[in-house]
Amino acid sequence: MEKRRLGRTGLSIAPLVFGGNVFGWTADEKTSFTLLDAFFDAGFNSVDTADAYSSWVPGNKGGESETIIGKWLKRSGRARDEAVIVTKVGSELGPDRKGLSRRWIMQAVEDSLRRLQTDHIDVYLSHWPDPETPYEETLAAYDALLTEGKVRAIGASNLDATQLRNALDVSATKGLPRYAVLQPEYNLYDRASFDGPLRELCIAEEIGVITYFSLARGFLSGKYRSHIDLEGSARGGGVEKYLDGRGMRILGVLDEIAEETGAKQAEIALAWIIARKGVTAPIASATNLDQLASLVKSAELKLSDEAIGRLNDVSE
Repeated sequence: MEKRRLGRTGLSIAPLVFGGNVFGWTADEKTSFTLLDAFFDAGFNSVDTADAYSSWVPGNKGGESETIIGKWLKRSGRARDEAVIVTKVGSELGPDRKGLSRRWIMQAVEDSLRRLQTDHIDVYLSHWPDPETPYEETLAAYDALLTEGKVRAIGASNLDATQLRNALDVSATKGLPRYAVLQPEYNLYDRASFDGPLRELCIAEEIGVITYFSLARGFLSGKYRSHIDLEGSARGGGVEKYLDGRGMRILGVLDEIAEETGAKQAEIALAWIIARKGVTAPIASATNLDQLASLVKSAELKLSDEAIGRLNDVSE
């Protein structure tokens, strides 16, 4: 599997990252182990999670995904450097357990390391902007973790171009480590927040980009085409917004290209992101081996310039 350089981190990853948000939610521990084994056996090497995954599930408190990944790492017998683990800090886990203060980052990283059963996190991301904490305080905390070897690289999720520029400027003026990775929401339907100034900034600053909701919460798989299709789905509430005219037009072009190529809609949607300049790899999830086998194919799928042009046009 060909690896891609993840910005200036010194890390290289395959062009697809497994989304660990499903672990402890729609994939139980045994299923999660099976999926991770198959994903890494196929030549991929990175998994994305967060300390808050999957706190939204009734009865969960957060940390379930990291715990499953940690158990898998120990059970699998794989060398630690075979896996690039991305996790995040900042989402609310309780009244005093949120944000990007030095106090919370220093506590949260120890919690994540314990759950992951490892001595270092490969990529540690600020999950959300924290208007109550100066960039300097957050970056100084990360500086300490990088120096201690508990974190190998840092980045951020959900920043706009102005916020990322400001963070980079603070790093430069204060002599602090810079965000080297960005995790934005990005897919054929949700393009506006990344395409344009933010994407251009990432390219100019050589920032690695791993995209989340790469299949628009599953909508771009093509299996959700009406409100009836959403009934009984754990993701139904998040998919509903895509059932509009624009969403249907995007699905229409995906259907046409699927007919022409024999590839599935999800594979095409991911291959489009993989081919985008400025993107290192999309994140995508699977809850069974059939879904995973399809995701794996997206990394090898080469869309024609004509097909990419049609997808660009319908999704702009």
